[in-house]
Amino acid sequence: MNLNPEMEVLFILQSKNNFSIFITPNHNHMQPINILLVEDNAGDILLITEAFKEEHIAKSIAAVKDGFQAMDFLHKKGKFSEAFNPDLVLLDINLPKLNGLEVLERIKTDDCLKDLPVIILSTSSSEEDIAKSYEHFADGFITKPTDGENFTNVINYIRKFWQWEVEIFKNI
Repeated sequence: MNLNPEMEVLFILQSKNNFSIFITPNHNHMQPINILLVEDNAGDILLITEAFKEEHIAKSIAAVKDGFQAMDFLHKKGKFSEAFNPDLVLLDINLPKLNGLEVLERIKTDDCLKDLPVIILSTSSSEEDIAKSYEHFADGFITKPTDGENFTNVINYIRKFWQWEVEIFKNI
């Protein structure tokens, strides 16, 4: 495999399926992205959407309040037939009807959605929830802060996450 020698590679991971994952920093200015927020708490929806707008991270941000709505949004069903394609999903674990881990599992086992980055954004900090999230292939796990001021830290973490480019090359 030939890599550009000027490319700054920070991590090289070898998987058991003979794939190498190269993670390189994106030095370009971050372009605003489309975000799907799956959150049932109206206060958190307001805090998160306002923080993203203030930081000019989100081109569009849509919020849905349960797991079934999230799946309908992603599959453009019903009232979501005109929904945008999200670049990132922020997913709460404790949701009505279909919980966040069930939504995550459905996303990551759907051939059309499995490459969509999903970050768990939850009040939980339990090791079990974190482990289950990563077992279901979450791309990140963030514990929601208890106060509005610390949402800035959450937004900065998500910005840093998004500024990394992940390229997967099949070994020959």
